[in-house]
Amino acid sequence: MNFRTILAAATAALLLTSCSSDPVKQAVSPEDPEDSISLSASVKDGEKGVTVDTIVTADAEHGSIAKATLVSADGKSKVNGRVTGQQWVASERLEPGTKYKLTVTGTGDDKEEGTLERTFTTEALTLQQQTYPSVAPLSDETVGVGMPVIVTFDLPVKNKALFERNMGVTTNKDVEGSWSWIGDSVAHYRPKDFWPAGTKVMVNLRLNGLPAGNGIYGQQDQKVPFKIGRKVVSTVDVAGSRLVVRIDGKAVRTIPVSTGDAKHRTRRGTKVIMEKFSKVDMDAATTGIDSEDPDYYDIDDVKWAMRVTNSGEFLHAAPWSAASHGRANVSHGCTGMSTANANWLYQNSRRGDVVKFINSPRGMEDQNGWTDWNVSWDDWKAGSALS
Repeated sequence: MNFRTILAAATAALLLTSCSSDPVKQAVSPEDPEDSISLSASVKDGEKGVTVDTIVTADAEHGSIAKATLVSADGKSKVNGRVTGQQWVASERLEPGTKYKLTVTGTGDDKEEGTLERTFTTEALTLQQQTYPSVAPLSDETVGVGMPVIVTFDLPVKNKALFERNMGVTTNKDVEGSWSWIGDSVAHYRPKDFWPAGTKVMVNLRLNGLPAGNGIYGQQDQKVPFKIGRKVVSTVDVAGSRLVVRIDGKAVRTIPVSTGDAKHRTRRGTKVIMEKFSKVDMDAATTGIDSEDPDYYDIDDVKWAMRVTNSGEFLHAAPWSAASHGRANVSHGCTGMSTANANWLYQNSRRGDVVKFINSPRGMEDQNGWTDWNVSWDDWKAGSALS
């Protein structure tokens, strides 16, 4: 074999070796491990003095929350909440001077469960730091078409706009309405026009733990359902000594009456029945008349009495003035009628029914009773903290 042949053979062997060798496999790193869940809360474990307006939250990283519970240590109070993916948010605020336990469970990206527990205590509040709302109408009461919703606070509310946003009124009929504040302690809600007969109303106060201002917090969330009855509107013609009752728009009874004499004129305006008494003692001293005054009176067991002003105007039975009914006005401002007619009117009236007084020279003072319907709609809405 000559030199050329040896070189060609060596070259061919080298090429064959290079082309036929197995490819080198690349090393593949294993997948990154999935993370375990990390849970956190907006309150610290063992924290003290947590403010009652705190909305407690819990959050998850690398996973999702399955459930959370927030209860007082004694088990008597539970705070509801909702889970949205990686967060739990309390739906309610907290009670004062209460120890709570928060328990949160969730599942991580690694499919493993995780749990978080926190205990904390809220700030203690005195009665002077808590304002409680009382509501009229009463729960499940049926009232007249002129009945306002009245919320009365035992301590003043400075943050009226914040409170009003949390004072809901819903109805099963299309009714336009508005709140209007009377000072810092009373808010009234009324529709633009009288409530439609048969309306179902729900008042929803979400005020518990809400800051009212000046270091005062709201107390007691409340839901108060009530219903509007039939439309009963009475009209008292003061000059004519007549009362006409209309039920659902139809005049059903005309009653001879006697209203206030020349010294004690019955006030004109739209009034609302505030209270009903099958019998009541009427003492003029409650209206500021001294017992030595010639106009003083004290009558026991006045029957079928219905109050329409704070100053003491009632519709009631007045058998002692029977000769004047329908003829002359001789009372101290009340609307008197026969016992039979007063009984009929009492039985056919509810709290919240409307009584309009016309043809009197004496006007109505603001807030002398539930005077809401003597205010124009624009002025009424201007009394809202959100206007």
